[in-house]
Amino acid sequence: MLDWLILTLTTFPTSLKMTKYSFLFLTLFFVFTSNVFAQFNAKETDYKLVWQDEFDSKGQVNSAFWSFEKGFVRNNELQWYQEPNALVEDGRLIITGKREQIKNPRFDSESKNWKINREFAEYTSSSINTRGKYEFQYGIMEVRAKIDTAMGMWPAIWTLGITKPWPSNGEIDVMEYYRVKGQATILANAAWADEGQYNAKWDEAKIPFAEFLEKDPEWPSKFHIWRMEWTDKSIKLFLDDELLNEVDLARTVNPDGSNPFQQPHYILLNLAIGGNGGDPSGTSFPKEYVVDYVRVYQK
Repeated sequence: MLDWLILTLTTFPTSLKMTKYSFLFLTLFFVFTSNVFAQFNAKETDYKLVWQDEFDSKGQVNSAFWSFEKGFVRNNELQWYQEPNALVEDGRLIITGKREQIKNPRFDSESKNWKINREFAEYTSSSINTRGKYEFQYGIMEVRAKIDTAMGMWPAIWTLGITKPWPSNGEIDVMEYYRVKGQATILANAAWADEGQYNAKWDEAKIPFAEFLEKDPEWPSKFHIWRMEWTDKSIKLFLDDELLNEVDLARTVNPDGSNPFQQPHYILLNLAIGGNGGDPSGTSFPKEYVVDYVRVYQK
């Protein structure tokens, strides 16, 4: 598409070059190049593309790459994770959040476990991951996606280490969007273990979403590129080539002396509803989290 636009502009009749037609082509040119230039280009580096999902099939996600989480999973979120809410269409993964009631087959009103004492889920969505199918240690991961920023939405691009329970396994949040003290926020984080079971240390970047809207009021309607650059020394997290957070791996040591970012991680993509995302009761549904591609480069 970019080559076609350049060719058209250079060969377009001179008499029309300053008309509304040339303005249209110039507009299209800048729209397309703004995203093309943000993509990682391995040609001038030692990196090579080693894994990718371009979502170029149709229907179900590639089961050789992805597995599904099911039911109520974490964080007292409202959604019931299920497979039908993740489909591949027109070269993109579409995870759809829906307002629909699903009966909880494990329901027990006497249980103290929130995953069991809810009789129904009022929302559904999908969460997919590459655990046991694709895992990597160090490299560059890039994801092009469009997120819905409505109240109640909590989309994420993240990784987890393959050994030890959370948070000793290490968590990298390449992208999270949710509410922090009621304020819409883009996050780029890493977590590892602190003293005490399930206590985590965090290296967090929390950028108010208003800052992105100030730069571009149309931000929510566009695709954006999230990138992680992971070496044995650091993790750098970018959004559209802007560095959001840099994590020094000399600091990310668990109480037992292990470093969870010096082991392979697997990839997760999910759209949570409620929890940190806020109250979705006033939000219209369905909502979509759209992923164009996931790519991993290594040396």
